Amino acid sequence: MISGYSLEQLLPHDHPMILLSRFIGADENSVYTEVDISSASPFYQAELQAVPAYVGLEYMAQTIACYAGAKALAEGGAVKIGFLLGCRKYAPTISHFAAGTVLQLKAEQLVTEDSGLSVFLCEISANGTVLVQANLNVFQPENHLDWLKES
Repeated sequence: MISGYSLEQLLPHDHPMILLSRFIGADENSVYTEVDISSASPFYQAELQAVPAYVGLEYMAQTIACYAGAKALAEGGAVKIGFLLGCRKYAPTISHFAAGTVLQLKAEQLVTEDSGLSVFLCEISANGTVLVQANLNVFQPENHLDWLKES
């Protein structure tokens, strides 16, 4: 298992847009992260004392980015930018993630292509209960600057 990296090493983001709390680790096809929900969480809504469940989509995307970053660093490469292309079947069983909850995220790579396209099955759970599952389609070009010029 690949572990020992900080979120700052793995994600091409800066605070406050690093929404995850911890990178747990990654193996050949999966990655594990956690999010501590608190009043200090980005997108926290005081009137709900929670973060809306739709923010979970970004938690999933950042978890996938941790997978890509960890694999790249473990192979001696650099962290590259990636793009969320779409999501299928994001249907949370709750409307928000309550303060005091620790969310466990898992993303499993189902499909990957040489073009940089991948599909991940993502899951958010808390206390052993699955709260959200979704398939995310992502794209990581070899060189994002060249790709953006061509787009």
